[in-house]
Amino acid sequence: MDILDAISPIDGRYRGKAESLAAYFSESALIRYRVKVEIEYYIALMQQLGNAVSAADADMLRSFYKDWSLESAARVKEIEKTTNHDVKAVEYFIKERLDAKGSQLPRELVHFGLTSQDINNTAFPMMIKEAHEAVILPAYQELVAKLETMAREWRTIPMLAHTHGQPASPTALGKEIMVFVYRLKEQLQVLAAVPHTGKFGGATGNYNAHRVAYPQYDWRQFGDKFLEEHLGLKRQQFTTQIENYDHLASYMDGVRRLNTILIDLCRDIWTYISMNYFHQRIKAGEVGSSAMPHKVNPIDFENAEGNLGVADALFTHFAMKLPISRMQRDLTDSTVIRNLGVPLAHSLVALQSLQKGLGKLLLNESKLHDDLEDNWAVTAEAIQTVLRSVGYPNPYEALKQLTRTNERVTAETMASFIDTLEVDASVKERLHAITPHNYLGYAEEL
Repeated sequence: MDILDAISPIDGRYRGKAESLAAYFSESALIRYRVKVEIEYYIALMQQLGNAVSAADADMLRSFYKDWSLESAARVKEIEKTTNHDVKAVEYFIKERLDAKGSQLPRELVHFGLTSQDINNTAFPMMIKEAHEAVILPAYQELVAKLETMAREWRTIPMLAHTHGQPASPTALGKEIMVFVYRLKEQLQVLAAVPHTGKFGGATGNYNAHRVAYPQYDWRQFGDKFLEEHLGLKRQQFTTQIENYDHLASYMDGVRRLNTILIDLCRDIWTYISMNYFHQRIKAGEVGSSAMPHKVNPIDFENAEGNLGVADALFTHFAMKLPISRMQRDLTDSTVIRNLGVPLAHSLVALQSLQKGLGKLLLNESKLHDDLEDNWAVTAEAIQTVLRSVGYPNPYEALKQLTRTNERVTAETMASFIDTLEVDASVKERLHAITPHNYLGYAEEL
């Protein structure tokens, strides 16, 4: 398929940005993970039954998923045309491969005692776990590192703050970037605590078939050990035919919170660009508008915000839908969970756009300086607080009368007001030293 024929921009326009996730969430990848679960289960089952697979046979079996190819996936899909069941097609594929190898291993222990959801509900958590560790987490960590570098670089740059869109007590640009670093790090820690779990217990979660065939074994203990040692997952102890999806929902909610923080960042940086606090590096040949030649648009932050929104909408639906299933099983989760890679792909596209946008920012320090100089009224908080500390009567009201007018408050306005105050000379000296440029609290240290 040519990317120009793709229905989704993830596999079309953004294929280059999201391609690293294909190894985890494509149809071929899903089939490979299913084959892996079946093979590892077969090897562990044979061990449990006292018929340990030889090292040579184990290597041969594992080659079924380790030497994976599109031809292998295509063969499974071909079998599925007859079975009309994707997991049963995987079982038949493995048996077919055993026949082709001339193996004498018992065929009917392939997929023994399992339902398709024992395969799906371990394959999907493995996909998420491995994609998170290899692709998703590093992308978020790289962005956090970039923001932290910017925060430290701009730690001493004073900036007029805006609350309710109005001038407010000054801050430092670096500290405002550090807010996002802090928030992202906190949520990454929360996300790291979410366990990757899977369901493995037969048709209704009770190991019915296993126990009736081999009552002498503790199949619950077997399942715990199999998932932990062979698949890197923790087995859910109480399930229906399908996994509970609660931890998967927690993971999705965790990534959604990270993305929501990044939407907040996108909108702030977009606004700072519109206020001329930042310029953007101009690349030769690029066009900002088809009609207005002067335009240099903050498109990277807009692209990131849009993709984060799409991702969060899907994450929200998945987290609300997947944990709900009628009685012991319905099939509504199946079509939904196949899209698991889509919101992660949109998130990855957004992270790359953000990195690109942040890399194009050029600080316009003179504009930040001018805005502070134009807003001496923001020192009113400082002055009235110092006056309160020395017992001056009604300082808030005095500063309110001075500043809540339509006339611009300047350095001279404040200096003249301070000179009229009946306070000690040492207090006046403290008040005269306050400017919009140095009234920063702990902002630089933060």
